[in-house]
Amino acid sequence: MHRKLLSNLLLAALLLGPALTQAAAGQPNFMPALWGDGELWGTKGTTALPAPNDYNVQSFDALYVIVNNPDAPQLPVSEAAPGNPDYNGGRWFTHTVMWTAEGLAAHDPVPVLTSDEEIMFHADLGHLSIAPGSFDGGPPDYFQCPLLPVMGY
Repeated sequence: MHRKLLSNLLLAALLLGPALTQAAAGQPNFMPALWGDGELWGTKGTTALPAPNDYNVQSFDALYVIVNNPDAPQLPVSEAAPGNPDYNGGRWFTHTVMWTAEGLAAHDPVPVLTSDEEIMFHADLGHLSIAPGSFDGGPPDYFQCPLLPVMGY
């Protein structure tokens, strides 16, 4: 009995050892990395994904990357976050967002945006321009990246 248990434990260690070593190399970041539904979330980027097709396009959420807030650091803003029925589990379609001249003139200071609702509100006012896709040096257009609770905030 003990010999079989020891044999099974050894086999499990041999099979799981490499996987555990690889997982430890890229630890999740539980520090603030983006805004979702008005809350801060940590993350762990995992992989770029191919562009969606007609059958899976609805499985991606928009990730808004605001590139020109002159008054405060601006973390990306997700369309939805865990707990929101519209959250798709961390599959993202990057959108590049810029404050327009009208938006910059209307705010002093320019606000930090924390939700999809705020993004859409300012876009409807003409304060933001939103372009699908990423910018040079930005995240991939489509990628997978789960949202994780932020520790200590």
